[in-house]
This record gives sequence, structure tokens and C-alpha cells, in this order.
Amino acid sequence: MREDNDAARSAHVGREGEHDIDRIESPGFVEAVVGAIEAGERDILRSLIADLHESDLGRLIEALPPPDRPRMIELLGADFDFTALTELDETTRVRILEELSTQTVVEGMRDLDSDDAVYILEDLGDAEKQEILAGLSVPERAALQRSLDYPEESAGRRMQTEFIALPPFWTVGQALDYIGETEGLPEVFFEVFIVDPTFRLSGSVPLDRLLRTKRGTKLGEVVTPDRHVVNVLDDQEDVARIFERYNLISAPVVDAAGRIVGVLTVDDIVDVIQEEADEDLKALGGVAGDEELSDSFWYIAKSRFAWLLLNLIAANLASFVIALFENELQRMVALAVLMPIVASQGGNAGTQTMTVAVRALATRELKPSNARRIVARELLVGLFNGVVFAVIMAAVVFARFGVMDLGFVIGLAMIINLVAAALGGILIPLTLDRLKVDPAVSSGPFVTTITDVVGFFAFLGIASLWF
Repeated sequence: MREDNDAARSAHVGREGEHDIDRIESPGFVEAVVGAIEAGERDILRSLIADLHESDLGRLIEALPPPDRPRMIELLGADFDFTALTELDETTRVRILEELSTQTVVEGMRDLDSDDAVYILEDLGDAEKQEILAGLSVPERAALQRSLDYPEESAGRRMQTEFIALPPFWTVGQALDYIGETEGLPEVFFEVFIVDPTFRLSGSVPLDRLLRTKRGTKLGEVVTPDRHVVNVLDDQEDVARIFERYNLISAPVVDAAGRIVGVLTVDDIVDVIQEEADEDLKALGGVAGDEELSDSFWYIAKSRFAWLLLNLIAANLASFVIALFENELQRMVALAVLMPIVASQGGNAGTQTMTVAVRALATRELKPSNARRIVARELLVGLFNGVVFAVIMAAVVFARFGVMDLGFVIGLAMIINLVAAALGGILIPLTLDRLKVDPAVSSGPFVTTITDVVGFFAFLGIASLWF
């Protein structure tokens, strides 16, 4: 046992200047944690992870063997920071919560900010969710249930319900004394909100102004009307865009009557931006936005099947076009050799345009007011690149096959397909967005189909007319 303790202490100390992320990813540290868990050494385990940030603690949990994850939480008891669970992917977090006792989860939830508690609860089944809520006090349960009743990905789901609201007739001195002496206030906050007797928001007083104002001054004299108030039903992506545009640190959240019900802070918005970007990136590749590395084989296979099937249909459509020109392909083998080049170049050009268009739609940079100009620009880009690559391919084909007419045919087909790719890459996302369909999810197969069909038809059609 002495040797185990020495190893644990050595793993805890680490190398001089080593960051926590380097330490938790080192095999020696993870082995020491696993050893402490399996031996039931609570004190050793507590000393190993005592100084870890919640984010690094989440990374450590992911590095542990699955059976040891709930064991570690149960062993640490009140010393485990449940905020670390918000750093895990949904699948891993749900599996851990399902293996923990209800009492352990209830006790861990008591110390969480409301937004973190909601984030952990929302992915559980209704039965598990209600069982955990039943173990909380009535005020805690009511606050969490109210947040859970708001739509997913809304400001109400993301907001923190702990905030400081004061009346305008209080003085700065009263406010400072209240903040300094009252227990149960938020641990981190950036402003105090000024409300009327019905809790309607009048504005806010930033902490820096509060600290620099004389104690006898009334809060109503230094209040600033909030210009960026968030409605509780606003989409989280729209809220994130407001934070980004106006460099906000926090923003009040109000209900339909204008009463303040919560606050959103920049740390929550950073998570939203990361999640939305991750979903868009996966969607462009035909992958479900909620797919995680920890998901099961069957879930991943099912989620990818639909898009692969759609791509298969598109490929069969392209092969049908090729079959229309079977005689030409038999007469000139060079056509079969060169045909994929036209389609591939068009596919790459279409993907470039589509990626830019989908991103611009997501950030609201591409709007009806500037859509015509952007479409015209992409058309010119496609035409320019088509002409340049047509000249290059004509020279390559002449050098390779010694047939000038064949170079002219592939060059003309290249121009047509790159123009079609540019138009498809911008018009398809715009059309899907107008139809209220997520362009990130649906654009890829359509753009690929257009570039393949147009590329094959243009090249083989021109060749059949020319030769």
C-alpha cells in the first residue's frame, strides 16, 4: 500500500511546469487514479484530482475505463464537482447518470448553477428526470422544471435563474452591503438588475459602475437601460449572434410580460457557438449533428444510412446519364478516361461554393438584400475558373492524346460544369433556407447530383455532337 501511495503522490506532483491537460493525458496519472478507485482509496483519489478544473476533470472521466467512471463519482461523494459532467458528450454523460444512485445525483445537483443542472437533466428520460427532481426541495424543483418546460435550444433552456435584482430606490451602499452579506447569491455575476415591484426589468448597473459610485447614490440614478434584452423563447443561435455582434458579457432574459426570469453569460454562449458550429460541420458531411465518438455502432449506422442512400440514388442517376452515351464511350475510350475529371472538378467547385453559402446563411451574412449580388459573384467566379481550367485541360489532353478537338470538348464541358457548380452551390442552400429546411443538412447530395449529372451530360453530349 505504501508503494501505491508513493506512486499516487508522484503522479499528482507531475513535472514542473506541466499543465493539467498534460497531466491527465499521461498514462501514469490515469493509472494512479484507476488504482485509487479500484482500491477504494478516497483520500488518495481526492488528493489526485483536488486541483483539477471542471473541464480537465471531464477529460479525466473520459480517459477512465467506463466501469470506473460512476465508481469514482460514488467514491468521492460530496467532493465530486458535478459541473464536470457538463464537459462530457451526451452519450457518456447519460450512461454515467443511469449507473449512479438517484441520491448521489440529487446531492450533486444541489450545488450546481441552474443552467448546468438543466443541461445535465435535459438528456435523461422523463422517468429518470422526474425521479431526480422529486428529491430536490420545492423551490429548486420548481426552478428547474420551469427551465425544462421551455423549448430545446431556446434561451430559457440556457439561462441561469440565479441573478441579483434590486429596486431603484435602494442606494449603492445598500446594494453593496446586500451583495457582501447575503448568502445564496450567484458565485459569478457581472451586473445587478433593477426591477419594479412587479419584477419588470428597468435596466442594469454594471459592477464597475457600482463600485465607483458614492454609497448614497440611488440605483435608479445610475441604471442603464438594457438594449440587448433576450426573450426567453429566442433561439440560442440568435442569442449567440447578439453576444458576438455586441461583445456582451451577459444579458438579461425576460418573459412575454417583460419580467426578468434569468440571465445568460458568455461562458454559456461559447458552448452554444461551439455546438452549433459542430452540428453544421457534421451536417455538411452527412453526419447527424448529435453523433459522438462514444455512440454505439447501431446508432451511428442508422444515422448515416439515410444520407448514404440518398447519395446512392444520385450516383445511379449519374450512371443513367452515362448509359445514354454508351456507343460514344465504346467508339472513343479516351472519353471514359477523361469523364471523371469533369465531374470531379465540378464537385469540388460546388462544395466550395456550398460551404461558403451555408456558413453565410448560418451567420445571417447572406440575406435577401444581398443574395442577388452574391449569386452574380459566384457565377463570375465559376465562369472565370471554368475558362482557366478549360485552357489547362485542353493543353493536357492535346499533349496526352494528340487530338485537338477532344481538348476543345473537355474544355467546353469544364466551363459548363463549373458554372453549374457555382449556381448550384449558392442557389440550392438559398432555396432550402427559403423552404425552412436546414441547408447544412440537405445541400450536399443535391449539389453533388447536379455537378455529376451536368458534368457527364455536358462532356458526353458535346462529344457525341462533335465527333
